[in-house]
Amino acid sequence: MGSLSGKVAIVTGAGQGVGQGIALALASEGAAVAVLGRTRAKLDATCELVRARGAEAEAFECDVADTEAVPAVVGRVAETFGGIDILVNNAYSGAYGPLLEMSDRAFRKGFTTGPFAAFAFMKACHPHMKARGGGSIVNLVTSAMVRWDPSTFGAYAAAKQALRSLTRTAAAEWGPDGIRANSIAPHALSPGLKWWAETNPEEAEEFRRTIPLGYIGDCEDDIGRAVAALVQPAMRYLTGATIPLDGGQAHFG
Repeated sequence: MGSLSGKVAIVTGAGQGVGQGIALALASEGAAVAVLGRTRAKLDATCELVRARGAEAEAFECDVADTEAVPAVVGRVAETFGGIDILVNNAYSGAYGPLLEMSDRAFRKGFTTGPFAAFAFMKACHPHMKARGGGSIVNLVTSAMVRWDPSTFGAYAAAKQALRSLTRTAAAEWGPDGIRANSIAPHALSPGLKWWAETNPEEAEEFRRTIPLGYIGDCEDDIGRAVAALVQPAMRYLTGATIPLDGGQAHFG
C-alpha cells in the first residue's frame, strides 16, 4: 500500500503536462484521483493511465475560469469518492508579453484562472477536508515571481504572486482545521515548454545552462513525485512554504 492509500485528490488541469504528471505520481502512492480539465478526451486518457497504476480515477469536465461552477464540481467529486483530502491547483490560462502590449482582458484572465480559481476550489474543498480531520493544498506558482528580470512575464508573475500570498494566508487561517497549504514553483518539460524548446533550440539551451542541476524537470518523476511527497502524512508539519522545484535556478527569500 502506498503512503496515500485511502486519500482522495483533486488535480486541476490534469489532462496533460504537469497536471497529468502529478495525477500519476499521486496514483502511484495509492490516492484516488479526480481528474479535472476542459477536454474530455485528454481527461479520459489520464484516467486510463491512473487506473493502470492500480488507483481509482474519474474525469470531471471543468473550466476553472467559471468560478461559480466550482462548488458544484467539488461537490460531485466528494459524492463520487466519499470525501476530499488533497487539492492541487495546477490549471492556469493567462497571458505573456510586454505590459504595454497587453490588454486589460488578457491581464484579468490570468487572475481569473489563477488566484480566483484557486480561491474557489480552496473554499469549496475546505469543509470536506475539515470533515476528514484535515487535508493538504498545493498551489502551483512560478520562479518568474523572483527572477531579476521578469520582462514579458509580468502578468503571469503578478497572478502567481497573488496565489502565493493566498496560499500563505490559508496556511495560517486553516492550520487549526488540520489543513496544510503550500506552493511549488516548478520547471517542467510540459508540452508547451517542449514545443518552445524544439522551436527555439539555442534559447532553450541557454535556459538549460542556468539550471544548476542541468536539466528541465520531468512532469511526473521530478514534479509529481515531489507533490506526492509533500502531501503525505510524514510532511504534516510543513505549511505556508513556497518550494522551488526548478533544479536550483531561482532563489526564494
